[in-house]
Amino acid sequence: MSATDVARQAREAFDETQTLLSMRGSEQADAARVKALECIRAALEQARDEIQAANQRDVAEANELVAVGKLSKQLVSRLDLFSKPGKWESMLQGVSDVARLPSPLDVCTRATRLADGEPATGARAATGPLDLYRVTCPIGVLLCIFEARPEVIVNIASLAIKSGNAAILKGGKESKHSAAVLSRCISTALEQSELPRYLVQSVQSRDEIQALLHEERYIDMVIPRGSNALVKSIRQEARMPVMGHADGLCAAYVHEDAPERLAVETVLDAKLDYPSACNAIETLLVHRHHCTSGLWCTLAHALLAAGVRLHCDDESRACLDGALSDAERSLVCAATPEDFDTEFLDLDLAVRIVGSVDEAVQHIQQHGSGHTDVILCKPLHEGAATPGTSAADIFTRSISSSSVFVNASSRFADGFRFGYGTEVGISTGRTHARGPVGLEGLVIYKYVLRSSGDGAQTAGAFAPGEHQRAWSHRALDNVYPTL
Repeated sequence: MSATDVARQAREAFDETQTLLSMRGSEQADAARVKALECIRAALEQARDEIQAANQRDVAEANELVAVGKLSKQLVSRLDLFSKPGKWESMLQGVSDVARLPSPLDVCTRATRLADGEPATGARAATGPLDLYRVTCPIGVLLCIFEARPEVIVNIASLAIKSGNAAILKGGKESKHSAAVLSRCISTALEQSELPRYLVQSVQSRDEIQALLHEERYIDMVIPRGSNALVKSIRQEARMPVMGHADGLCAAYVHEDAPERLAVETVLDAKLDYPSACNAIETLLVHRHHCTSGLWCTLAHALLAAGVRLHCDDESRACLDGALSDAERSLVCAATPEDFDTEFLDLDLAVRIVGSVDEAVQHIQQHGSGHTDVILCKPLHEGAATPGTSAADIFTRSISSSSVFVNASSRFADGFRFGYGTEVGISTGRTHARGPVGLEGLVIYKYVLRSSGDGAQTAGAFAPGEHQRAWSHRALDNVYPTL
């Protein structure tokens, strides 16, 4: 099929699903979607051996490219679906978790009485109240483009189905064998459900993507998930809105009152738990106080012991003089200006000494990518505090990244960890969805205006004049309207 055919089929499947499920109540419609997700998980479990064999083939071919310098080790790490403990199980659990989440559709988020009803007067018939409701609905057809990680196919398919959308998926060529089997499992599962089989489709070639990016008649949004280069190229080519992030340039700031153990353990987790993830820290900002308190040296020794290469500014490097072994010294280098704008995705960390929380904020505003930024400071306790006085409050109010954490690892910026079941990716945009994008990020809203009574509701009745009708604009309970 041509790319146009794929896009048209996705639109037709979306429209068919909307019509089919509109004839049922919200609960019955969601039950049909949940059934489809249960079929998907069952199909994946049944095909586990075949999926693992295909994934091993992808990994083996990728390692051959690594050996000749044509592919990074980090990408291979993302590609492998089985070697990291719990990764396969987490993918399956994500399907079930999404199925169990409340439906994000047909939720009333705002209700307003625009005008009260009025009795009949002379030739004018009686009119009932005029009520406006803002209710959630699907975005439509999503084009999702991603690199390496084959589990993203399952993640996005699950979220798209649960949120009422259709999805066209394109994985990287590195995961082609895994993607083929996973996509077939999803198609088989949809055939066993009440939903159209073309609700989730996959394409393989780059040429198809180029064509699909111009199919704004059928596709409503593009979600790229991958390298900076991938996302930027998609944004340049797409004729429809793009949701996602180009860089995961995350920073952690260690304030002057941060306890040593809290700071060391959190920074190590944020860098080492999964160095090639977009929510791993790439920049470490340390308050100048810790050059003499000893915390910076302790933290540096811990990072170096784990094999992290420290790209230090002059001040942070000078603090380590005489405190490093020969082996440690080999992992310390002078930071370049470019290092503070680099997403290493590896065991590299840019380090800078700052004199205040304001200086840390300024650095992040100038160099950060709006993904996830962290402040480590004295432990927080329940109770009232004066706004704008603590470093944590200043930091969180000043930084407008999609996620801002206090005394917690940046690795928590994840849809599963946020309780979304899974995610389609991280959004650093300034649209309706930011941070880890789960079900709520895949719905938009529409306005439903409900008129009751026998009389016609006309805008002209509110125009100035002898019989001018009055506006009410009174808030109502956020309940889906009875129609």
